[in-house]
Amino acid sequence: MVATLGFALVVGETRIPLEVIWSVLRIEAGYTAPEVNPIDHGILWSYRLPRAIVAMACGMSLALSGVVLQALLRNPLSDPYILGLSAGASTGAVAVAILGFGAGALTLSSGAFIGAMLAFGFVAWLARLARGPGSSATSSLALLLAGVAGAQLFHALTALIIAKSADANQARGIMFWMMGNLSGSRWPDVYLAVPVALAGAGVIFAHFRALDAMTFGREAAQSMGIRTGLVMAVLIGVAALLTAVMVSLTGAIGFVGLVVPHAMRFMVGVQHARLIPATALAGGIFLILADIVARVLIPGQTLPIGVVTALVGAPAFAVILVRSSRAHSS
Repeated sequence: MVATLGFALVVGETRIPLEVIWSVLRIEAGYTAPEVNPIDHGILWSYRLPRAIVAMACGMSLALSGVVLQALLRNPLSDPYILGLSAGASTGAVAVAILGFGAGALTLSSGAFIGAMLAFGFVAWLARLARGPGSSATSSLALLLAGVAGAQLFHALTALIIAKSADANQARGIMFWMMGNLSGSRWPDVYLAVPVALAGAGVIFAHFRALDAMTFGREAAQSMGIRTGLVMAVLIGVAALLTAVMVSLTGAIGFVGLVVPHAMRFMVGVQHARLIPATALAGGIFLILADIVARVLIPGQTLPIGVVTALVGAPAFAVILVRSSRAHSS
């Protein structure tokens, strides 16, 4: 993680040597250091470092949300983006920003959290209606299709709000933000993203035994003394909160919660005592690297980070879908 953060500070349109980075960090920490070009200082301290830290916190949060949803719903395709939580959070944030919902009492993160919970409730309700007394494969398919429907519904609501109430400049900025954008990340975003990510990771890790039990089903977990209703309410709420806060800061970034947990299961196994910290670290590293690619792939232009994660995540989603279908059919 430290090496990746250092790499994010070095790489960009302006290449900055490591000794300059070290000098800037010493100056900001209050120590003496050689003088640094003010432009390099500003690029590092005001732009690249907060952007990399927000990317780290966002990657951790989305990856951990994927771990929670996959364990509680027993569905390998569960992910905040695919299940519509990110779309609902975007709708809630846009409703607060443009329509002024909450009359100033709601922040963007609060509106995003309400939208994420509404989206999850809608998807769960629709999946329950669509799912009959069939097999678990039917259940997985019903949840996946319900997530697609929910995501499309909330994307449509967001587009309707923008078309009805936003001016041209607002619409352009929001549409770019909805594709995932870290360009505006500054230190106030760091002060929100990092504590939320660490607190969420702590709550999730405190429930690692419950998550191990829940992977075998609610009945098995209840037989082991797990209060499944309370655990599901707490952990789904945490997953929705993590997703909502990060969406309010960076927009909807897809597939992080799908790809990273599966990769970490392959590397460290399925026990959540190891899987949770490994996924948190790998999620942060993955999104920092994705942001570096978004900054340098096209010279002179920054891609939305959601484009980069989709290029990685869409093929991974196809592989996981095929493997899951074959496992159920066998």
